[in-house]
Amino acid sequence: MAIKDDITGIQHVGIPSKDLDKTIEFYKSLGFDEAGLFHNGANRCAFMKFNNLMIETWEGDPVAMKAGAINHISLNTPDVEKAFTDAKAQGLNLVDHEIQSIPSFWDNGIKYFNILGPNQETIEFCQIL
Repeated sequence: MAIKDDITGIQHVGIPSKDLDKTIEFYKSLGFDEAGLFHNGANRCAFMKFNNLMIETWEGDPVAMKAGAINHISLNTPDVEKAFTDAKAQGLNLVDHEIQSIPSFWDNGIKYFNILGPNQETIEFCQIL
């Protein structure tokens, strides 16, 4: 199988935040709803939703503070293990050499891995458990 068969759509766009509370309020002012607020270690991560667009924004990572500040694009996959196997078989540029997880996100956590695109853009393949 090809990796394209493992993707069901864009899950979210990831943007690190210098001030998470201010970022949440900004997106709310644009009509986004707070879909989730989670802890990841000592830091918080918010998911802001507007129709079918989801933005993940979090504190604790460096912020570019200029155009090009998007950290990653996340593609939804219903089977991250299969997607990981297919990504390796296709010879994609893996950032993670094993599947990662964050158990505190959503009801049952997430599993994901990252690759680099041709412009060094980070593309995440993520399964919400």
